[in-house]
Amino acid sequence: MKEKKRNILMVGKKAGMTQLYNAAGVLVPVTVVEMCRTVVANVKTVDSSGYSAVQFGFFGKKAGKVDRKKELPAFDMLKELRIDDADPYEVGTNVSVDEFAKGELVDVIGKTKGKGFQGVMKRHGFSGGPASHGSMFHRRGGSYGQRQWPGHVFKGRKMPGHAGNVRRTVQNLEIVDTNVEKQLLIIKGSFPGTKDGYIVVRRAKKSLEGKK
Repeated sequence: MKEKKRNILMVGKKAGMTQLYNAAGVLVPVTVVEMCRTVVANVKTVDSSGYSAVQFGFFGKKAGKVDRKKELPAFDMLKELRIDDADPYEVGTNVSVDEFAKGELVDVIGKTKGKGFQGVMKRHGFSGGPASHGSMFHRRGGSYGQRQWPGHVFKGRKMPGHAGNVRRTVQNLEIVDTNVEKQLLIIKGSFPGTKDGYIVVRRAKKSLEGKK
């Protein structure tokens, strides 16, 4: 019987993109992620917290002050993950890249690039009006308001505003390779996030649920 892997998540920095040849000789675009040092910071159980979860602590190359109560460094970031069984987790143990295997599917969570205040053509893909002289209607969104009834703009109307800088999840990305020594994950394809920006990598939810 195949051993069931424990559910984990890690935080890393997006180092950039490159390309590799696979076994079939096909050129595959990949994204390289430099994972932060990860430690199991806390384990919550139904008896202690009312639900079962594990907290992972992340910090950079420079360790912070030590928490005397838990005898652990002060983490730069904490992430909590709901779990069914808390037995495989022990507070203070390290979580490494070798938890992920080549060919395994993962979900990647990151923030899209911020584009500032944008009009409807860039933000929502509107085609705009005629480009000829004298039309007086080029890159606008058209009529937004209502008249006497209902007297307001309907909620959800596509209008100019802030574009980008939102949380997005890309599911079922394949791990092409790993480097345990340098704590690198090489993931097939692309996902949201700026270079040197933080992203979260977790085991694919759909694969854990037995779905393809």
